[in-house]
Amino acid sequence: MVDELRLCLVTDRSQTRDRDLFAVVTQCLAAGLPAVQVREKDLPAPEVAHLCRALRPPAAAHGALLIVNDRVDIALAVGADGVQRTSTSLSVEDMRRAADKRVRIGASVHSVAEAVSAATAGAEWIFFGPVYDTPSKRRYGAPQGLSALERVAAAVAVPVIAIGGITPERVAEVRAAGAHGVAVISAILSADSPAAATQRFLDALNR
Repeated sequence: MVDELRLCLVTDRSQTRDRDLFAVVTQCLAAGLPAVQVREKDLPAPEVAHLCRALRPPAAAHGALLIVNDRVDIALAVGADGVQRTSTSLSVEDMRRAADKRVRIGASVHSVAEAVSAATAGAEWIFFGPVYDTPSKRRYGAPQGLSALERVAAAVAVPVIAIGGITPERVAEVRAAGAHGVAVISAILSADSPAAATQRFLDALNR
């Protein structure tokens, strides 16, 4: 699972330039995308579950991870591989009580203290950011920068995935700062060709 998290597409249908989200994600999966996190915060639970169920077969066919943001109940219902804990979710401990070992659990954090707390509680990977300035993450505060990423990566034994303003050109420096991989929203979803953008990220990660 660690290898699949080197590149995770986080969904946001408002950033697809009016293209169908399912179609965009399936194009990315066909291009080699190894993980997708369904994160449509404004959708009602039944619609999130419907989207996840639709994505389950193509993700499985391409050997990609399907991760559900926030909702361990939806992750269990649709047979997802993982759930991503946020500040508004159940605790990691409660997610583990609900899921036992049926889904893997990651956590999104914004500080070293949150990262250590999540890893100690049993999170199997950490999303940390925003590393760079990006419109989708401005409500979470100023960009954290590479030095903060480096401190988080050094503080926990689980894989740290950098998120927030990541581009293929920035992959090398976030990896050098200790990130195991990258999570991406607009750089793939808003690209002229999301499949080609996925390939550019994979090429950068393989260098």
